[in-house]
Amino acid sequence: MITAKIFVFILLGFAAEMIDGSLGMGYGVSSNTFLRTAGVPSAVSSACVHVSEIFTTLVSGLSHLKMKNVHKGLFFRLLFPGILGGVIGAYLLVSFESKTIDIVIDIYLLIMGGFIFAKIFRKLGEAREYGNYTIPLGFAGGFTDAMGGGGWGPVVTSTLLASGHDARRTIGTVNTAEFFVTIAETTTFVAMLGDIKSYTEIILGLIIGGVIAAPLGAYFCKKVPVKLMLGLVGALVIFLNSYKLFKHLGIL
Repeated sequence: MITAKIFVFILLGFAAEMIDGSLGMGYGVSSNTFLRTAGVPSAVSSACVHVSEIFTTLVSGLSHLKMKNVHKGLFFRLLFPGILGGVIGAYLLVSFESKTIDIVIDIYLLIMGGFIFAKIFRKLGEAREYGNYTIPLGFAGGFTDAMGGGGWGPVVTSTLLASGHDARRTIGTVNTAEFFVTIAETTTFVAMLGDIKSYTEIILGLIIGGVIAAPLGAYFCKKVPVKLMLGLVGALVIFLNSYKLFKHLGIL
């Protein structure tokens, strides 16, 4: 049954996708933080977010392609390892949860956020080319995305930006590859969890809000100055993962 609460989830989906589409991360992390706070179990929360992401990442990916924010070589280096990591991560999350893995990821992302934010105080050199290290990075991104309910953008985008790669092509490519990784993760979640129809209101709200915001996010990604973008991404990574780390340590 659909109630007035769906508007809350529409707003959440809109806000999360605006962040994700323009900065390359934040949809899963922000959505999952809200849903877990509301008492939704971790595996179900991650499944709901990933079902909605099939639609939001499709629109976001097409928007980034139209804006020419996608690097073909990086796309294929991330795609297949990301799918494999996502399937394994989804399977393990449904089977058991590990707080230790969450804490390690939080600390890693805090460090990456610091590297990215520091770049606004330096002269930007020529962007690096994407190497083969992006293959295991894609696997790690898919794995943590499924396990944490949101980690593809924070892990992959943060690492690539901290390593000195082009901001717009990195964000656009990571968002476009996310569509296929999300399909693989969602298929695994649904196959293992079974019926998630009781959470239709959450899923539908996230989809509506996210689809509305996706083209706007891709547009802002193309228009925002590089140093401002790096500063916003760095600050976002530090804030979200500080919050998650404190939660995992029981401080909040």
